[in-house]
Amino acid sequence: MKKFGLVTLGIVAAIVVLANLGSILALAISGAIAFAGFHYYRKTDSTFLKVFWGIVLVIGLVTAVSNVPAFIGIIALLGVYYVWRNWNERPNDNVIEAKYSDDPFVNFERQWDEITK
Repeated sequence: MKKFGLVTLGIVAAIVVLANLGSILALAISGAIAFAGFHYYRKTDSTFLKVFWGIVLVIGLVTAVSNVPAFIGIIALLGVYYVWRNWNERPNDNVIEAKYSDDPFVNFERQWDEITK
């Protein structure tokens, strides 16, 4: 049942990411414009250039904020990443086996860990 939920989440999230791919690219471009505006605003000493790069920064920020579908696409991309990471996850049964194992080497390792703590 867990696999079914992961498959469903993965398919829906992938469709949302693909549907918002253009918005995500536009967000990346507007973020790069805003970053360039901020970078050159800090670098320059001229008042005219400070005003110009400040305007570029504001334009980049306004276009970045106006890309609301891109933020939804980024959240869906995080959902795809979550499915990718949890697809082959297995429960950690080694701890339970080590506690109740009859193997003398496993018991030695467990006791050695207890002594060194």
